[in-house]
Amino acid sequence: MNSRPRYLTPYDSVAVLSRLKPYWLQIYLLTYTPLLLLADSKITALWQQWLLGLLTFAALYLAALKAPKEQRVQIWTCVVVATGFEIFGSLIWGLYIYRLHNVPLFVPPGHGAVYLFGLLAAGTPLVKRHGKRVAHVVLAGATLWAVAGLTILPVVTGRVDLQGAMCLPIFAYFVLRSPRWALFSAIFIATGELEIVGTTLGNWAWVPVAPWTHIPSGNPPSVIAGGYYVIDASVLLAMRGMAALRAQVPAYRVGLKTIRASITSTITPRA
Repeated sequence: MNSRPRYLTPYDSVAVLSRLKPYWLQIYLLTYTPLLLLADSKITALWQQWLLGLLTFAALYLAALKAPKEQRVQIWTCVVVATGFEIFGSLIWGLYIYRLHNVPLFVPPGHGAVYLFGLLAAGTPLVKRHGKRVAHVVLAGATLWAVAGLTILPVVTGRVDLQGAMCLPIFAYFVLRSPRWALFSAIFIATGELEIVGTTLGNWAWVPVAPWTHIPSGNPPSVIAGGYYVIDASVLLAMRGMAALRAQVPAYRVGLKTIRASITSTITPRA
């Protein structure tokens, strides 16, 4: 019996890379996030954080070029919408606090990157091959995290994560019933990485008890990705509003030309 170890050959390396090729953009996004948060945890000046923000906007712009035009519109709409939610959630409601007590400039494009990660999920070979079984696996992981936040994790962290568990039914509904289930499943993965790394490095922290509602929360809440249905719905509503506005522009221009022609014929003296 041959017990010699088998080494990875160049052919094997090429085969592995070819299998990973359809996921290179997702790998890029999942790699950029922890590196960004690590850099942010080391800086001491606000201008340095601004540079990280500009870098993240550039990284999102380059990544979004690989997405279809309609998805690019959704991504940048998400950046605008998420900025409003960040201002409300952090600076007004106070659910979580960034270490410099602001909303870092890299956060809005970071939301866009998470949204891009979710939008691209439906086209991956994994989702096409296995369908909703992928969603079921993700939902099982989310359920285990939520249950752990109510049972095991409080022993370690001293915090009961009721807020994360309350997001689970919402997340489950959209994963199981929404036609955009692949988006929500992928967002859970991207958001999970983002929240675990960000809270571990101290980039931000969730308060133990939410203001106004007085609901205890983990740091981070387990299934906070369920809240993305609000952002997604807001993005879709904003896009519908923009489409309706664009539809009105031609009619507005025709009406404006008619008014101008009427005024001109009125004030122009007849020969």
